[in-house]
Amino acid sequence: MSNSIKQKYWNASHRLQQWKTILLGNNRPFRDIVLKDQFRSPKAVIPVLGETVERAEAAVRWLVTAQDATPDGGVSYGYFPVSSVSGWEASYPETTGYIMTSLISFAQLTGQSDLIDRAYRMAQWETNTQMSSGAIQGGKVITPDKQSPAAFNTGMVLDGFLSVLQERDDSTIFRATERAGEFLINDMYEEGMFRTNGEFVSAKSIKTYNVLCAWAMHRLGKLTGKTLYSDAAIRAVEGALKFRKENGWFAENCLDDHLRPLTHTIGYTAQGILEVGVAAEREDFVEASERCLQGILPNIEENGYLAGRFDSDWHPAVRWVCATGSAQIAI
Repeated sequence: MSNSIKQKYWNASHRLQQWKTILLGNNRPFRDIVLKDQFRSPKAVIPVLGETVERAEAAVRWLVTAQDATPDGGVSYGYFPVSSVSGWEASYPETTGYIMTSLISFAQLTGQSDLIDRAYRMAQWETNTQMSSGAIQGGKVITPDKQSPAAFNTGMVLDGFLSVLQERDDSTIFRATERAGEFLINDMYEEGMFRTNGEFVSAKSIKTYNVLCAWAMHRLGKLTGKTLYSDAAIRAVEGALKFRKENGWFAENCLDDHLRPLTHTIGYTAQGILEVGVAAEREDFVEASERCLQGILPNIEENGYLAGRFDSDWHPAVRWVCATGSAQIAI
């Protein structure tokens, strides 16, 4: 039996066990929510208007709760009632990285200084989990002897470090920031692509969405005054553009299915190219990002429904929604 067939078997077996736990377990409120979502068409969702501020506050409260659920200052991978832990998972370095930036941005808008304190604790935790190479590990936090590096995760934590340093002067975080940048510089091919994708995504050697790391690298160049970082950021975007089709779609641009990328990774790519384009005053980068989003826009329905995957002709490839991808495209 090939490894791919074995993996499909174990995935199916795991999903079956999850459904058994949902349907036969004691958590009735969760079961009701799952069943309602499972049998409801995403196209039938009715948008809620006029509650953006309240819902943003609720999202921040969820992130605060996810941090408080861990013993180390990081943010939990998530709450999973039917997982082996039956609740909050361990801290997740990658998402804690850009949660730092999100909380600081929200704090600056609302004056909630406690969120900056929380982001600072996250950054302190990230410095303690950073690998000796300067990389950030893939997956949920584990002991150093089991860590494996991931360029994307390193870029996301680098972004968080930079946001924290705007609010706190901390030499340990500053050195961790430089080490993360040095890892990314050393991890790049001359063509601008990153080598180290980590063990938690498919084994394709190129992941175009890694270009989001370029934004953090360009920010690091501005902070330190070292052009090697900003130059590398521009090279990373130029490398990503080599995988762009005329219609704005990007190849090799998914965690697991490069022929039908997720809106999640499409959003990463569009944002990375856009942000570097704006910061570096590269109109060609900005136009490339805009062209990508122009492929998406006709597929957004009146109620906000957006399919979770798209093929190379911008045809929806699935019926379900990738919530993170929809949020990324929106901003």
